[in-house]
Amino acid sequence: MKRSLSLILAAVLLAGCAVDTDVKEARALAGRVLEGPGVRFLEFRKTEAETDVFRIESQGRKVVITGNNANSMATGLGYYLKHYCNISIGWMDPGKARLDAPLAPVKEAVESSARVPNRFFLNYCTYGYTLPWWQWSDWERLIDWMALNGVNLPLAITGQESVWYEVWREMGLKDEEIRGFFSGPAHLPWHRMINIDGWQGPLPHSWLKGQQELQKKILARERALNMRPVLPAFAGHVPPALLGIYPDADVMQIEPWAGFPAEYTPYCLNPTDSLFPVIQKKFIDKQTEIYGTDHVYGIDLFNEIQPRSWEDEWLAEAGSGVYASLEAADPEAVWLQMTWLFWYQSRDWTPEKIRAFITSYPADRQLLLDYFCESGEIWRRTDSYFGVPYIWCYLGNFGGNTVLTGNIPDVDRRINEAFAESEPAPKGIGCTLEALDCNPYVFEYVLGKAWDYPSDPESYATLLADSRTGKVDEKAREAWSLLVKEVYGKTVPTGFSCTVHERPSLGKNMTWLHPRYEDAVLERALELLRAAGGSGQAYGFDLANLQRQVLANKSAYVYEDFMAAYDQGNLADMKASAQEFLALVDKMEEAVSGQACFSLDKWVADARAWGATPEEKDYYEENARCILSTWGVFGSGLTDYASRSFAGMLSTYYKARWEKFFDEVITASEAGTPFDQEAYLRWCESFEWDWWHKKK
Repeated sequence: MKRSLSLILAAVLLAGCAVDTDVKEARALAGRVLEGPGVRFLEFRKTEAETDVFRIESQGRKVVITGNNANSMATGLGYYLKHYCNISIGWMDPGKARLDAPLAPVKEAVESSARVPNRFFLNYCTYGYTLPWWQWSDWERLIDWMALNGVNLPLAITGQESVWYEVWREMGLKDEEIRGFFSGPAHLPWHRMINIDGWQGPLPHSWLKGQQELQKKILARERALNMRPVLPAFAGHVPPALLGIYPDADVMQIEPWAGFPAEYTPYCLNPTDSLFPVIQKKFIDKQTEIYGTDHVYGIDLFNEIQPRSWEDEWLAEAGSGVYASLEAADPEAVWLQMTWLFWYQSRDWTPEKIRAFITSYPADRQLLLDYFCESGEIWRRTDSYFGVPYIWCYLGNFGGNTVLTGNIPDVDRRINEAFAESEPAPKGIGCTLEALDCNPYVFEYVLGKAWDYPSDPESYATLLADSRTGKVDEKAREAWSLLVKEVYGKTVPTGFSCTVHERPSLGKNMTWLHPRYEDAVLERALELLRAAGGSGQAYGFDLANLQRQVLANKSAYVYEDFMAAYDQGNLADMKASAQEFLALVDKMEEAVSGQACFSLDKWVADARAWGATPEEKDYYEENARCILSTWGVFGSGLTDYASRSFAGMLSTYYKARWEKFFDEVITASEAGTPFDQEAYLRWCESFEWDWWHKKK
């Protein structure tokens, strides 16, 4: 951390003049997230600086936060609240945090500069696993959280279907051909990524209109806080009905994705076809007319799908063709791509093929997201992406699974090494989480590494203890030291699911995994945190979160006891273990009840709120339930991919499957007959179908 007078000497003080717009926005943000007498002693000032920078200092009774723009001021505010006021602002917390007076003094001025110009946040999948049902009040909170954590490059893909609707209508398609092309709301990310079409469509007109109005608010606030929203552009995905109007267009149907049948399989236009730039320009022009532009566009051609050809020449033609269409539509365009495909299909995407694709258009007109760096850093096997600018990203979550996971020490090491060893160095740091899960601690740590103030796992544990407990307490500090060193210091595989969430089966077919930390460590941390007697929303969330995980971990051992009793033919122990397991599910439900982010009722109510008619409300609820349970069609392999320890889902979905399983296994054992796993699986499929169709 720099401690100098350089920044304040350069500050442009606006006393006696009209208040600067950035200062107004910083003040407004503070008013949205804080209440109490201390708020009026916060002062924001603007400085002229070429890079993002903030400074915090005390001046009399006031704390002055100076920055080059509203985003930097917000980052400074977030730093001050955590480091001096023991206040943690959560990404989904309702309400405001209280800031009392007098303000905590800043004895020595703190100054920090951004290490990178780009701080990215969100993932296409987040728009299905967390965000599909959000209203403006939810988005307003998240955007403020992003600003408090320095995010300035958010993915912003809400409301694009209303743009596409107008484009396809102008090109001659009928209403039902367009709306039937779109998937249901929670599944739109995979429609947008060219994976599925029409699943749980058609989209209602009310959805198209409502999402467009919401996107306008999102973009206005993000831009006011000096963010550059990443908007979508054309990636070649077309409705099949387009062939009826352009029969000579080079359109082909891709291979089915994730077990979905052909009727849901998308069609793609070859990037080299002359129709491609026509559609690109129509979309960019229409989108800019409605939403404006910051000239950064997300386009992903091959997400979990095969290219038409693996020939280097064709890959280069595809890349240059897409960029040419983008540049023709917007001469200032920057193409942003996620590089998940290079990890997901690493055998096919050799360094040579990656080079052919990403160097086929100018490096200074693109940004790459090194998407899953905690698992595999693509920059290391591509000579730092052959000089193409990239953003180091932490994924950390698949499907919104409710599990404590994330290796803070390893993430810290990897980021430090990227800056020391990559040439050129990363142009940004980001988080590409599939959902806003139960591990905000790790994502906030990653975003903090985008600034040059000192940060390391040990000091971060202390910061978490103070800011999330709401006070300095040695028990809380000991608890968080254990959590960061052990629970968040030993990687749990991303996509881990607890035993309770699994579709039951006998023994070896189970896919759950044990955490790699000692359960006693987690239990001790929970005990210490309870004894600390903290306050506030963050503290309440942490207690519920840890208690839930303790119980979830125990369920694995109780299931093992059941299996041991089954192998021994011990009916009494089987029955006892079954009852103990079901009691744990009840306790998990009790632990998370009262936490809005762990509520099935809220998830469903938020979905139904988008409906303009009773029929639409039912439609949205079915879509909301589907993605949390079977995800899509049976046999796709995605059942329980988005498993959640939600109050309401634990009691009505997971527990019901386990009750039936235990009853069937025990009944078979009493009769001396084999357990019919196939019959039970058929029952599960019927039950799950009924559950998301609201028949259970």
